Amino acid sequence: MRTGSIEVQARTDGSLCVAAIVAAMLFPQALIAAGPVPDFSAPEPHEALSAGAATSRKSPNRDAFSHPSANMAFGRRLDFTVGNGVFRKLWVSAPSSTTSSDGLGPLYNARACQRCHLKDGRGRPPTANWPEEEAVSLFLRLSVPPRDDADRRALAAYLITVVPEPTYGGQLQNLAIPGQVAEGKMHVDYSEETVVMSGGETASLRRPRYSVTNLGYGPMRPDTMMSPRVAPPMIGLGLLEAVSEADILSRADPEDRDGDGISGRPNWSYDAQARAVRLGRFGWKAGQPSIRQQNAHAFAGDIGISSPTVPDASGDCTAAEAACRAAPHGARPGDHEVGEILLDKVAFYARNLAVPMRRGVDRPDVLAGKALFHAAGCVACHRPTSMTRGEGVAPEQAGQLIWPYTDMLLHDMGEGLADDRPEGAADGREWRTPPLWGIGLTGTVSGHTFFLHDGRARSVLEAILWHDGEARAARDRVMAMTPDDRAKLIAFLESL
Repeated sequence: MRTGSIEVQARTDGSLCVAAIVAAMLFPQALIAAGPVPDFSAPEPHEALSAGAATSRKSPNRDAFSHPSANMAFGRRLDFTVGNGVFRKLWVSAPSSTTSSDGLGPLYNARACQRCHLKDGRGRPPTANWPEEEAVSLFLRLSVPPRDDADRRALAAYLITVVPEPTYGGQLQNLAIPGQVAEGKMHVDYSEETVVMSGGETASLRRPRYSVTNLGYGPMRPDTMMSPRVAPPMIGLGLLEAVSEADILSRADPEDRDGDGISGRPNWSYDAQARAVRLGRFGWKAGQPSIRQQNAHAFAGDIGISSPTVPDASGDCTAAEAACRAAPHGARPGDHEVGEILLDKVAFYARNLAVPMRRGVDRPDVLAGKALFHAAGCVACHRPTSMTRGEGVAPEQAGQLIWPYTDMLLHDMGEGLADDRPEGAADGREWRTPPLWGIGLTGTVSGHTFFLHDGRARSVLEAILWHDGEARAARDRVMAMTPDDRAKLIAFLESL
């Protein structure tokens, strides 16, 4: 170990690895919280199979996120294919001769799920503001503080997680079908800030500032809270849904009783299908309890498509948007624009998008980077493993040891990443720990390397440097590493 750095050598000859000793001496609380310290001299058993038996072993090309669970029976592949078709479908405005595809909008952000989740991967912020470019896979959530006791009671009971802005609803729709007026255009300005790390290495972070221009229906309320959201990757969702609620809650420590500075908290949301409040798992603030409900709200808010879970055929249109609410819709009598069967097929597809197999798990630099990841305390939130339930879930997800690198809890990420917009139990500084599996294939699949909830980070390192709040100590340890150690850490992350 060199003075001023964390020096770890991941050995491949089977000799004693000093990384575990260094990690345990320097950061015992973070490591105890995350479980036993692994042996960093070689990969752990089954570590390359990030999703257990469901892991895809296909070549890591542009389609790496679009394969079905590897353990899926042949007879179930048709459901996956049908769900994929609905996910990729380009919707059109009603009425249309293609009655199975009409119902778009009237106000919307994209014409297909695939338009936001690029190749089933991560969306990106626009490279320029409107009119040079329309934002598609980054949009603005909108809400206001509770207006009365009824709002406060509904929020306290988790029957709702936010109060939508009265005129523009819960999401700014920047596109509209012919004859309608779009709600407005998101505008983002960046300022650059230089960060100096040990060894003289520097990085430039871009700090975004969001505003809305071209409002189509008058001013928003002055107390409107806006939160940018980029579309997250779709892989492994069914496995995260299959982790037991008890296991996730066992990791929560809202009062930080163990004194490690990490205070993971659960979010809660009303599950319309179960008719009960459930643990939130999906979305940047864990605001949705199930894949099916997450999909239904995306259909409504992003595309303007109704479903049994969100039955309003006008999507997110409010009473103030009278022309939108009066526009034709694509729902058949007694049904919705996406009915029960198709909604279930899309949920099946989303539940079974496979996580790719790890790459280079036995490379010395990757093993050294893994040791550094543990030593820095990153595993306190990015928990490496979970076990899915053996009963009550589909066969593809049952009883799998998975490596998602998330605790699925909310954490205070500091003022720099704060959106100052509560959502359910999440306050304006809290975000759910995002899974890291597949992060190294973002560039291959989606054609970019923009990270965090709004895509402000242009690299994995920039994303790390934005960490603050509960993650400040881990970030500072990364900044204190030598450039060579940081390179090993990044090599590990890019192997996921």
